[in-house]
Formats: sequence, structure tokens, C-alpha cells
Amino acid sequence: MIIEDTLKKSSIFSALSEEDIKNIRSMFEVLSVEPGEFMFRETEVPEWVYIASEGKIKITKHVHSGSEVIVEIKNPGELFCCAAVLGNKPYPDSAQSMEPATVLRIRRSDFLRIIEEYPLLHLQIMRYTSQKVGDAQEMLKNIALERVDRRIAIVLVRLAEKAGVQDGDFIRIDFPLKRQEIAEMVGTTIESCIRAMSKFKKSGWVERSDSRILVKINELRSFLDS
Repeated sequence: MIIEDTLKKSSIFSALSEEDIKNIRSMFEVLSVEPGEFMFRETEVPEWVYIASEGKIKITKHVHSGSEVIVEIKNPGELFCCAAVLGNKPYPDSAQSMEPATVLRIRRSDFLRIIEEYPLLHLQIMRYTSQKVGDAQEMLKNIALERVDRRIAIVLVRLAEKAGVQDGDFIRIDFPLKRQEIAEMVGTTIESCIRAMSKFKKSGWVERSDSRILVKINELRSFLDS
């Protein structure tokens, strides 16, 4: 049932009927992955499309400093590497499990065959890719136009929404996150990031505990609305 349940959550395959999902389920494999395990790495040949089923998967990309920046967090039901497979280009980033997780995967050839057999999926894929392009454009706009402290607040809110767990009065971003990583995610220096994070801490909106960042998400949203 895990394959059917995951496909029903998927932004693409949820458009199919239950009968259609039963017809394609045999093309998918279920993988159990350990924390820190990679499903694929940047520049590898795109042989598979993946769907998160249980647990969180982080999408990372190498930057000029040599470190890996978190680009996105994938929750259950979300696809990753779809664009690379459709374009038959190397994976543009890496996918790594943040915790014990389960994912589905389907071979590129089978994925393309399903799309041809079920034309409805063309529209779903267009909507999915359009959303991803929109998200990327929004992030670029924020980097270009917003102050550093607002860019950092935007990232913290998004990460808390995607990977947050309640921790007292705070939401804990439930994976290790360094200031350098935050700085690279928003296109600023580590010094500017430290100043902004110090400002948020003095305001009582941000704390750090055991390499985790805790945020008061409503206060950060109010700051962004001001």
C-alpha cells in the first residue's frame, strides 16, 4: 500500500484514478534510506525519478566555497529530479536523507512511458515545473531586492514550514544548519548573516540549541509584513 498511498499524495500522480495508480504501481520501487544517505549526487546521469514517501529529503548544491547549500526540503509526496529526467541532463543537485526515510523511485524510461500513456500527467508536470520556476524567481527577486535581514527571515520561515517541529514556544528547524549555509542560501556574507541572526536573537525570535535553530515563526512573519 505504501506505493499507492505515496502516489495519491504526489502533486503529479494524484491526478490519476485509483485504477490507473494500480496499473502503474509495479513500475515503482520502494527504498529505505538511512540518515545522510544519498539517492543521487550532482552531475550524475539521471536514471531515476524519486518521490519522497516517509521522512525528509534535502536537496543540496555545491557552491564556489566548496560547501553544500540546502536548496529545498522535500516532504512526503513530493517529486525530485523530475526536470533533469525530462531534459535528460545530469542531476543539477544532490538528494540526501535527513532522517530514516522511505522513497519511491521509477526508471526514467518507465516514467516517460507513463507520461505518454496518461496525457493528463502532461498538465500536472507543467503545473509542477511552473511552480518550481516561480519559486526560483521569487528567491532571486528576494536576493536582488530585499535587505539581508529580510532575506534571512524568509529562508528561516520557509525552512520552519518545511522541516519544523514544535519545541515549546518555538519551531525547531530539525536539521543542523550553520550560519555559513544560511549566508550562502541568501547570497550574503557570513558577517552580515551573523549580524542579522544576532538581531533576531535579541528580539527573542531566534534561538540555537544543539546545532539546531529555533524560530518564532509568527514573529518573523510579522517582521516580513511590516
